[in-house]
Amino acid sequence: MNAPLRNWVEIGSINDIPRQGARCVKNGEMTIAVFRTSDDRVFALEDKCPHKNGPLSQGIVHDGCVTCPLHNWVISLETGAAQGADEGQTASFPVKLDGQTVLLGL
Repeated sequence: MNAPLRNWVEIGSINDIPRQGARCVKNGEMTIAVFRTSDDRVFALEDKCPHKNGPLSQGIVHDGCVTCPLHNWVISLETGAAQGADEGQTASFPVKLDGQTVLLGL
């Protein structure tokens, strides 16, 4: 099975993203939050909680998830899916590192 063709866009260095934090990039009208975990893994989600569109980029990053600052929904960084009893999902995007450079797949 062939992987879909992606346009990999350089968005900066991993050092531009604080550990356990996020940096936002624009893709047209959409804002994408690029997260960095404490062990330097990177993930990208649309910067909108599936609950009330809260800014996930301002949430707390922990255990492969981000907690929305508005109503404490916990969202998987890998899939964008709400965890626990909550239901919903935000868009996720592929992201990879090339050395220290962060590439976002659009």
